[in-house]
Amino acid sequence: MKHSLQQMAAFAETARHGSFAAAARELGSAPSTLAKAVARLEDSLQVKLFHRTTRQVSLTPDGERLFGRCERLLGEFDALQAEASGAREEPAGLLRVDLPIVLGREFILPLLARMAQRHPRLQLDVRLQDGYADLVKEGIDVAVRLGPLKDSSQVAQRIASQSMVLVASRRYLAEQGTPRRLEDLAAHAALVFRLPSSGRDRAWHFRQGGRELELQPASRIRVNDGEGLVAAVKLGLGLAQLPEYFLRRELASGEVVEVLKSLRPAPLPILAVYPGARLVPARVRAFLGELKALQV
Repeated sequence: MKHSLQQMAAFAETARHGSFAAAARELGSAPSTLAKAVARLEDSLQVKLFHRTTRQVSLTPDGERLFGRCERLLGEFDALQAEASGAREEPAGLLRVDLPIVLGREFILPLLARMAQRHPRLQLDVRLQDGYADLVKEGIDVAVRLGPLKDSSQVAQRIASQSMVLVASRRYLAEQGTPRRLEDLAAHAALVFRLPSSGRDRAWHFRQGGRELELQPASRIRVNDGEGLVAAVKLGLGLAQLPEYFLRRELASGEVVEVLKSLRPAPLPILAVYPGARLVPARVRAFLGELKALQV
């Protein structure tokens, strides 16, 4: 049993990183040791788990099927070990979290800092990105996501809400006029956010007369970074729809102005998402507890 678990751990880490060398660095082992462990696992299962090249490996269809099950098994084994050792309530080990860049840096990193100070046996791997990580493949314990849950195999906990505002710089509105109705937007320059997860433009959303409306504005300027989009607004390049917390200082100072405020869409849920499993490690439970204090 011991050797089987070691082989599955070697397999799972290699699958996450796409190479024996990168997985070995993560585990503090030698690439040859991991390669031999995976080979023994393949021999015992009588299946090929990886397509191998000189630089990287990729999962075969059999490997893809095993990987999801393997991650759940290893996660439950870790949790059982923690319970058996009496460490159930003390967060320890490596907590991997995936966070949107601005929300993560401005609001969630302070919560993680408090956790790290309180629990000296806890290690943190914080990934800041606006794309969507594959939780199982990348070994993520918890991801913070915006909008409704899309994967029924995951568990979600609502931790806050995100209000979207349509804004422009005061300079732009002085030069181009202020839109008063949705129909007026066609005469204005639109700045749109290119979604890192899909490469598509994020639509603008409004609520009018109790109905949710979606608008895909024509635009000649696209930005795939939220802070870059804020900068474009401040430079007077046009209108953009952004999370309100991106612009608190600029709205308070009057440098940026919200337009069509009465048509604000319903707030989006901010979710803490983690892979579905029967046992949730203490480090994850502790982080979910910290997120209850999130103020956006």
